[in-house]
Amino acid sequence: MSGLVIDAARCVGCRRCEKACATAGIVVEGRLAHATEGCVLCGACVDACPVGAIHIERGSAADEGDLAAWSGIWVFAEQDAGQVLPVAFELLGKARELAAARGCTVTAVLGQGCGGPVDGALTLAACADRVILAQDERLAERDASVYAPWIAQLAEEMRPEIILYGATPFGRELAPGVAVRLRTGLTADCTVLEIDPETGLLQQTRPAFGGNLMATIECPAHRPQMATVRPGVFAAMARTRSQLRAEDMPRQLVRGLLARMEAAKVDPRLEPQVAVVEKRRADEGASIAEAPVLVVAGRGIGSKKNLALVRRLAELLGGEVGCTRPLVEMGWLEYRHQVGQTGVSVAPKLLVALGVSGAIQHLAGIGGAQTVVAVNEDADAPLMGAAAYAVQADCVAFARELIARLEARAG
Repeated sequence: MSGLVIDAARCVGCRRCEKACATAGIVVEGRLAHATEGCVLCGACVDACPVGAIHIERGSAADEGDLAAWSGIWVFAEQDAGQVLPVAFELLGKARELAAARGCTVTAVLGQGCGGPVDGALTLAACADRVILAQDERLAERDASVYAPWIAQLAEEMRPEIILYGATPFGRELAPGVAVRLRTGLTADCTVLEIDPETGLLQQTRPAFGGNLMATIECPAHRPQMATVRPGVFAAMARTRSQLRAEDMPRQLVRGLLARMEAAKVDPRLEPQVAVVEKRRADEGASIAEAPVLVVAGRGIGSKKNLALVRRLAELLGGEVGCTRPLVEMGWLEYRHQVGQTGVSVAPKLLVALGVSGAIQHLAGIGGAQTVVAVNEDADAPLMGAAAYAVQADCVAFARELIARLEARAG
């Protein structure tokens, strides 16, 4: 369902639409243009057509049928090297909360190459009511040209009311492709997901206008309602801290989990548009998104040389170093250390913030932290009001004193 309409009486076969399309979504054969599965309804061909032979038909709420027929919450489970990414289990935890409010089921959607490991699917089955699993060599690589039409077709057939994706690089590519095929809405980088008790709609909250305010978005007329969520925003379900291993589970448990799985197929006409030539893993060090303890430095530390104190404190606490956006912009630390909605969303057990005022986008990015200790000379800083423990003091002096006490205890 591309929604692209070509007027055969007007089309002159000039191929300008074909040249303007970046996704091979339209081709000219026999002097007549027609849409392909690659069409994402971007409108480039409409603008390029000199004779007005192309237009896009947008669906209406009536076209979607009875909205009450759409039920259930889906979570797309992305894999890397045979391992389901942690963000999938974070979303399953949130999906459970939403499903309780809606009185519906939770489904995990997983695609992988033929003969792929079943451990990830079993772990998902332990967290969801159902797992839709497709094993196809075209799904072995994260290629949105295959995944997007596959998920869109499944959604058309099974009609989930909500689909959630991790805001990973692939999730950000995949979700819009599904949205345009289903002619529905998509809210990116959500920090809060709730069900409106009166309407039953999914309320999707995210920072807007450069992070200066929070906007709550609803999709009342179309289904499914879709959102992407950054890793670390929600806490993962306790039983999914590590992926289950089939060989370590009792056979009866394995049989029970397998019973929750439903096989799905991929349209044989779909052709991958990405060829993987070589894979290289970037050596970026430990990820702050998965750190149990974070020591976050803000402008209040005063000088780049004081980062040595931040690193030492993080080492003694068994954690990692994070920072606010200004420190990255000044070149004190790399972007991978940046905490917040414009950096990395985190959910550590303990977060110690040194000299961090707490802009709204920063607060949105640390919403999953279990315990926040804020140290700042300004008692009115936003983070001081949001922290479990607020210390009004010179953050550098505080760090030196805490380091001295931790070293004395260790020695």
